[in-house]
Amino acid sequence: MTPRRSAPALGRGPAEARRGIQPRQRVGSGSGSHAGATEEDLVHDRVVGVLGGGQLGRMLALEAARMGIQIRFLDPTENAPAAVAAEQLVGSFQDRDKILEFAQGCDVVTVEIEHVNTAALEEVQSELGVSVHPSPETLRIIQDKFAQKQHLMQHGIPVVQCMEINDLSDLHNACAKGYPVMLKARRLAYDGRGNYIIGGASQLDEAVGALGGFEAGLYAEQWVPFAKELAVMVARTRDGRVLPFPVVETIHRESICFVTEAPADVPREVADEARDVAERAVGCLDGAGVFGVELFWVASGGVIVNEIAPRPHNSGHYTMDGCRTSQFEQHLRAVLGWQLGDPGMGAGCAVMYNLLGEAEGEEGLARARRALATARGLPGAVAHWYGKEGITKRRKIGHINIVGESREAVREQLATLDQLAANALQATGIQPQMANGHPNQPVVGIIMGSDSDLPTMSPAADVLQGQFGIPCEVKIVSAHRTPERMMEYAKSAHIRGIKVIIAGAGGAAHLPGMVAAMTPLPVIGVPVTPEGSHLDGLDALMSIVQMPKGVPVATVAIGNATNAGLLAIRILAAHDQGLINSMMEYQEGMKQIVTEKAIRLEEVGWKNYERQ
Repeated sequence: MTPRRSAPALGRGPAEARRGIQPRQRVGSGSGSHAGATEEDLVHDRVVGVLGGGQLGRMLALEAARMGIQIRFLDPTENAPAAVAAEQLVGSFQDRDKILEFAQGCDVVTVEIEHVNTAALEEVQSELGVSVHPSPETLRIIQDKFAQKQHLMQHGIPVVQCMEINDLSDLHNACAKGYPVMLKARRLAYDGRGNYIIGGASQLDEAVGALGGFEAGLYAEQWVPFAKELAVMVARTRDGRVLPFPVVETIHRESICFVTEAPADVPREVADEARDVAERAVGCLDGAGVFGVELFWVASGGVIVNEIAPRPHNSGHYTMDGCRTSQFEQHLRAVLGWQLGDPGMGAGCAVMYNLLGEAEGEEGLARARRALATARGLPGAVAHWYGKEGITKRRKIGHINIVGESREAVREQLATLDQLAANALQATGIQPQMANGHPNQPVVGIIMGSDSDLPTMSPAADVLQGQFGIPCEVKIVSAHRTPERMMEYAKSAHIRGIKVIIAGAGGAAHLPGMVAAMTPLPVIGVPVTPEGSHLDGLDALMSIVQMPKGVPVATVAIGNATNAGLLAIRILAAHDQGLINSMMEYQEGMKQIVTEKAIRLEEVGWKNYERQ
């Protein structure tokens, strides 16, 4: 591409006139967000430069072509996806000289990826007089996820609690409240990359090494047992006003967006809170454009921000066919200073299904084509292909939007495409429950016949409360020495909000069975090896598994109270999507541990392998 001579810069609004934070204002779709703009600003023969030419750049370029806007983009990959509808300059968006050369042919510069050279973009503004949106300052804040969290906290935005990790002492402090803990890279983390789930103290060194060491820049986040993951796309005008799209629910698989649904199936007050938090989060940043705000709905604590993307986002792809204005059109309107479009939905419901590479090469391509062929036969379905060269497993290669008049109709069409995706959305339709409406009310009871059983039973409490944040109670209830206390406990547990009972079976091993006979709740028996026992817990195990018909008691391996706690969590998760998500993350963490050990064994050989 031969850069043309510098075009006249667009008029600058207050966001460009000063570098401070703009006051947050709400703007309506017909609000005249172009107020104060010159006639030159409103003409359509604008040239928008985009740093990055992946699938987001491609969709921006296709939208721009429809709107009569010229798009140019800078990307290091020749024939990048955006080249189908835009002019490309091959080069890195980290290369200062390339960025300055590229910007000379543009009226405004924006991004489709935040990992760009912000210092060069500041020169684009100061030396070339070309507007940059969002501002380089905003991009710099968002590039560093820990700095992003600090900025949001300084402006009163609720976020996931986190702390900077500079050494092993910091990491021990971050884990002091219990596991799991999310260790994250401050930069260049996306789609599950740059994250490590720490499930126990033995993983600390592995986690730090996997993310490049302390010198790479790390931070740790408190584990969040969320009920649902939500997202809101928010447009911000040049003068700092904000306009949100509908609240969407997002479901992830292996840390990559799997399916989204709009509007999110949440109570109205939760949707209102999500929009308010998202608007305030974007309002405390600088510059124009569309921002993707990822949120957690924590049933016991409202809506909090996970992170922000300063650009169109995967969670907003449904807007291409489900809203009156797509996120890509809105982004172009915003960065050019034009009036924003109506973000309202044009249908009752819209679902976005991500197409990921299911295998490498030709096999992956064949599977993707089958999905596209299925989508072509579904009423209301629209396929979007990204045009990437080659198919890589778990890489985003396209998406399919399905729109319809009702949630039920859209989910039925989705089930034809992918039953697992439909099942995932169906499961989230069950609203999370809190025992007696109080987040600290115990929901799992752990009982045993004597304090001598506590060393065996305490791991159940560790996994429930320490790792998953599920409140539980631990009590001594003997079937033989305090039978009245046992009867009272069994008959009142469900009234007090207990959902599952874990009972230690030691000695004569009558406690789990007796309690199960008097409570409507599920009971999990843990075979305990009593002090001085000669049967190693086998008598307890056999007692549990031989309960008479009509009095069910589940059981686990002898002494394995951890599994009893995990089984209790799975029982609770049947009606709590947040726990399902947490359990899936836990399983992914175990998989990660085993994989790391397998790799280490292969690298050093069995003779040099030291078990940690």
